[in-house]
Amino acid sequence: MAGVLAQMSALILCGVILRRLRPCGIDPERVRRTVTALVFNALLPALVLSALWGGGAHPQGWRISLFGAATVLFGIAATLCLDRILRLDRRQLGAAMLGISFSNVTFLGLPVLERLFGPELARPIVIQIDLFSTAPLVFTLGVYIASRYGEAPGNLSAALRALLLNPPLWAAFVALMLGEYGIPRPAALEPPLETAASSVAPLMLLALGLGLRWNAWRKENTRLVALASGLKLVALPLFGLSLTHGLEISGDTRAALVLEAGMPSMLLGIVYCDRYRLDTGLYAMLATTTTLLALASLPLWHLMLETFGGDPA
Repeated sequence: MAGVLAQMSALILCGVILRRLRPCGIDPERVRRTVTALVFNALLPALVLSALWGGGAHPQGWRISLFGAATVLFGIAATLCLDRILRLDRRQLGAAMLGISFSNVTFLGLPVLERLFGPELARPIVIQIDLFSTAPLVFTLGVYIASRYGEAPGNLSAALRALLLNPPLWAAFVALMLGEYGIPRPAALEPPLETAASSVAPLMLLALGLGLRWNAWRKENTRLVALASGLKLVALPLFGLSLTHGLEISGDTRAALVLEAGMPSMLLGIVYCDRYRLDTGLYAMLATTTTLLALASLPLWHLMLETFGGDPA
């Protein structure tokens, strides 16, 4: 696991260096948006088709979706408990709630799981937890949280429109329908689909490095970020581990889900904080901190899951 993350960290570092040095006068934020748009609108749908067309959804799909939704709700409850201790202002509470509840299940989760468990296991799990659990909650519950605690009015209709105009989600629907009606995948499509799918992970890691904000550090937020990081990287995967037992999920699928629960904060939250006037500096600090700490916490979780078979003490 440490070797896997070391290799992936090199790609994240490339993005960090590009953001810092700006070679040839490039705008790192524009490059990041371009890369993520390419992945989201073209390459990720190709990965979804490659994973689901002919293979179908994960046999434990409803359990995986329930797992994803439950971890989000647990993150919200944990944030409200944290607020009882620290008495956060509204903008801080909204930013912390987004950062603790919603994880980087695709941009970092997919590369990690692919390297650990192989594409055959990783891709259906990530697709199931992202498209049929996390993404719908991000575009509905996430928008509600941001608008409730922010200073800008929310627009639920725009969020629902973004959910419906979601290329990976439509690709999943098409792939499942093609499989349902027994339409085989043409052999000629295999090479381009696999080439597009295999390029998703490295581009996601590069975009992740481009999105980290190193100038977001604020001394007054140190305590809050430390506690929120503990909830994000320790409490959530521990809850996820217990949840897999209740859902009767075992083996590599259990390990993959626990690691997904221990992923750092999603980068999309920065966009939400900017749009709804939450504490963007706090969120950027939390996203950067949890991403760095996850490079140490994820190997520990993986080691524990391998050593004890995922059974809680």
